[in-house]
Amino acid sequence: MDNNAATSQNPPLAAGLTLLASAFVAGTTLLAKALGTGTLGPAMHPLQISHGRFLFAFLGFATAAMILRPTLQRPNWKLHIGRSSLGWGGVTLMFAAAAFIPLSDATAISFLNPVVGMLLAIPFLGEKIGPWRWGSAALAFTGAMVLTRPGAGALELGAILALCAACFLGGEVIFMKKLTGRERPFQILLINNALGLTIASAVVIFVWQTPTPAQWAGLAGIGLLMATAQTCFINAMRLADASFVAPFFYAALAFAALYDAIIFGVIPDRVSWIGTALILCAAAILVWREARHASK
Repeated sequence: MDNNAATSQNPPLAAGLTLLASAFVAGTTLLAKALGTGTLGPAMHPLQISHGRFLFAFLGFATAAMILRPTLQRPNWKLHIGRSSLGWGGVTLMFAAAAFIPLSDATAISFLNPVVGMLLAIPFLGEKIGPWRWGSAALAFTGAMVLTRPGAGALELGAILALCAACFLGGEVIFMKKLTGRERPFQILLINNALGLTIASAVVIFVWQTPTPAQWAGLAGIGLLMATAQTCFINAMRLADASFVAPFFYAALAFAALYDAIIFGVIPDRVSWIGTALILCAAAILVWREARHASK
């Protein structure tokens, strides 16, 4: 079994799949911004955008399930409900943030979620955090505070929303760690999107507006891009170590900045670059430490 695992390793393919995943994730934020700012029709509420994301992602995974007929096992519903609730909240807040601040800023702040997950692992998973991890956490949160631009007289609403999104997604990491190894990846994704759609459907009725054809296309694009990104990333994790794969996902920041510049003409300013650099440095420290720990 170990020999099969070894021969299945393919780092170049894993890197390519991760880059694709990062491009698709940045694309979902781009479409969310277009929908939330009225580019594709009347400005759409973030709750409806996240509903579209879960609706079309679930349809994608459900179709795959009918074709592939995977073997499903008994799920841990408590963990799935906790994970899906936090994931839905994080996605909704991130889509809301994208309407207020540059995509590169929102994406950079979202990279705090592994740090939040690391901190939450102390009380919930009993993990011990060394000085290097504490230092990376402090550096990451400093970068996030820079991106909120407190010196402008008022905190940026979009940055606060993105920061809250990172906290929700960081909490989701805890549930994901508990689910990983207990259930198969496809089952986790299928149930996650089914539960996310259930939650989103329960609240979207309060803000529902009939989408235009262009908005339907945008919502479908978000869901299918996210489903494809999740599939790419999970397969990348199967083909290479997490410490190798993780750095490539930070290319989402470059894709977000590129999309924002081309579509909306938004160019990151000096404050954006400083805050982003601090968060990326913190992420690099975490990846480096995880790689060293795994090699021991």
